[in-house]
Amino acid sequence: MLDAIIMKSHRNIDIALLLIRVGLGAVFVIHGWEKVTNMEGTIGFFASLGLSSIWAYVVAYIELIGGLAVLLGSFTGWAAMLLAAVMVGAIGMVKLEQGFLGGYEFDLVLFLSAVAVALAGPGKYTVKRLIKGR
Repeated sequence: MLDAIIMKSHRNIDIALLLIRVGLGAVFVIHGWEKVTNMEGTIGFFASLGLSSIWAYVVAYIELIGGLAVLLGSFTGWAAMLLAAVMVGAIGMVKLEQGFLGGYEFDLVLFLSAVAVALAGPGKYTVKRLIKGR
């Protein structure tokens, strides 16, 4: 049974993209919301990295709005690339020195997932298509 499902890859790609988008979008929405609702703490963290407060706002809203866009399948390519850029920054400025395990492994998965979604597109299961009835 499972082999029959896996062999029909032309149908499964859209489902796979939906699953990746839901996971990726949910993670970024939650992290973005946490940053936005605790902006004082977010600004403090960014200041500890030597970054101005503007970057705290930029990253928080990219994560929140970009996560929502990926989740809904709207402006997916742009949103996913912005999220990937945020992960490059997170890995380079915070996580790299911690090593792979317990350091940047999760951020790397988020980066690669975001790039994959940006390259592949949202698939056919998007809010736009749901509204249009396709």
